[in-house]
Amino acid sequence: MQIVLKGTTLLDPQQKLNHKADLLIVDGIINKVGNLSKDDYRHSTVYEFEDKYCAPGFFDMHVHLREPGREDKETILTGSNAAAAGGFTGIACMPNTNPAIESAETVRFIKEKSAPHLVEVFPIGAATHERKGEALSPMNELFEAGAVAFSDDGTAIKTASILRLCMEYAKMFDAPIIEHCEDPSMADGSMNEGFTSTTLGMLAIPSIAEDLIVMRDIMVAEYIKGKVHIAHISTKNAVELVRQAKKKGINITAEAAPHHFTLTEEAVREYDTNFKMNPPLRTKEDVDAIIEGLKDGTIDCIATDHAPHSSEEKEMEFIYAPNGIIGLETALGLAITELVEKKHLSLNQLIEKFAINPRKILNIPVPQIKEGEEANLTIFDPKEKWSVDVSKFKSKSKNSPFDKMELTGKASAVVNRGKLYFEDKFVNI
Repeated sequence: MQIVLKGTTLLDPQQKLNHKADLLIVDGIINKVGNLSKDDYRHSTVYEFEDKYCAPGFFDMHVHLREPGREDKETILTGSNAAAAGGFTGIACMPNTNPAIESAETVRFIKEKSAPHLVEVFPIGAATHERKGEALSPMNELFEAGAVAFSDDGTAIKTASILRLCMEYAKMFDAPIIEHCEDPSMADGSMNEGFTSTTLGMLAIPSIAEDLIVMRDIMVAEYIKGKVHIAHISTKNAVELVRQAKKKGINITAEAAPHHFTLTEEAVREYDTNFKMNPPLRTKEDVDAIIEGLKDGTIDCIATDHAPHSSEEKEMEFIYAPNGIIGLETALGLAITELVEKKHLSLNQLIEKFAINPRKILNIPVPQIKEGEEANLTIFDPKEKWSVDVSKFKSKSKNSPFDKMELTGKASAVVNRGKLYFEDKFVNI
């Protein structure tokens, strides 16, 4: 089968693309870029994308799919469909499933179950047995089965000595250790510690809980020349620690989640459990620091930390509700609304954060928009205005704080694995 994507502006800072061109795709492969003949249009299904941009397929390196173990919250299928709707062609899934992703069988199960779908799923293996931080997982076995990184996500690796061993083993595969940075001895709370938590009488988590583990991980990475990635960075001091570590040449990268550059702790005043997450929402000063970190490259990529929960779990007292929100279907709109529209990032920088840098961190090839390459594309409209309606989301869970929010910027279509997702339908191409 062949299709034409007509009227798009190709945009890719890595290939230095920024021009209008039609794409002819035959059996999932980019056959021609621009200069199409009349026969090409006549024999193809033509999709009109005037005034829209075509970029390498977006990639979210921090997603919780819940399968295996909690398929009532999300499955590989529903999570993949949510990713496609949000403009992603690839995702990396975190290991805090039940059982944890700590065996080759579980890695293969995820890869095989995701194989028929448009969105590619790359498992992240547990760094330690049962994510308890006491003994290493079979990292070589996990890597050979297809794991692209290692993490005890949901908690920091327990001790510096175990972290060192994890980093040393991961160096053999040039794979990063992805860290949820939080000192557990200071993490028994429901929101950020500060004036707002005091006025609400809420047990809180101080920002230093994150800063301490970021500092520890930087020092260990420097000592053994390891590779560490800071997940969902949320504090001003943590951003500055990463900035200085990069200046010293330490092999460190970081991600920011859209809710951490969009919302502040003031949102918790509503006692809506969809504003409860970990790391918690921080101060305006922290938000500004994250935006600055995204601007200057300290923070390499944007990742959703997509964390589905059932309505039954979220509809309880704030302190008892689980942490986390879904994010796959709002990430692009939030990033364009808060970062591009407000002139913090250019569209080229946005594509670096969404498509290029996440794959580089995980050593996954970045898609190329050129003839002979497999079509792996995200088409989006940075000017489209839309209202969030969680009832229409593809995700199995609906725990989003952004319902009814007006956003600018939306994915129009995605192409990957010989499939096109457009106007709420998957089409084999």
